[in-house]
Amino acid sequence: MKLWIDGDGCPVVQHAIDIAKRNGLAVTVVKNHAVQVKEGYAEVITVDVSRDAADFYIVNHMSAGDIVITQDYGLSAMVLSKRGYCMNQNGRQVTQENIDLILEQRHNNRVERQKNKKYTKFKKRRPEDDDAFGDALMVLLEKLL
Repeated sequence: MKLWIDGDGCPVVQHAIDIAKRNGLAVTVVKNHAVQVKEGYAEVITVDVSRDAADFYIVNHMSAGDIVITQDYGLSAMVLSKRGYCMNQNGRQVTQENIDLILEQRHNNRVERQKNKKYTKFKKRRPEDDDAFGDALMVLLEKLL
C-alpha cells in the first residue's frame, strides 16, 4: 500500500506526509512545476503543467489498494476504477457508493455557474479542517493496515 497525493492545490500535503511517515507508509506527491513541496520523506514527482497531467500520472502508476488524496473527483473516479481508496482534503472518503452523486453534483454546480456566471467562494481553511482531515486519514489507515 502506498499513499499518493495530488499536490496541485492540495492544502494538506505536509500533513498527509507526516501521518504516512508515522505509519511507515510510502508516499509519492505528484505536482506540476509551479507547486513547491518540501523535499524529505516523500518521493516528489514533477509533471507537465498541462491539464490533468498529475491525475493521469497517478492513475497510470498506482496499484489496487493504494490511497490517493485529491480534491479532483474525476481523478477519484479513476482511482476507484483501479480499486484504490480516495479521500479529499477535508477527510471525505470517496467510495463506489457516493461517487455517482458527487460527480452529478459537480456537473450540476458547473452548469449553474455557467448559467448564472456565479462562482462559489471557498471558505478560508482553518486548523480544525486539517485536524478533521488527519483524523479521517488515520481512521482509514487503521482500517486498512
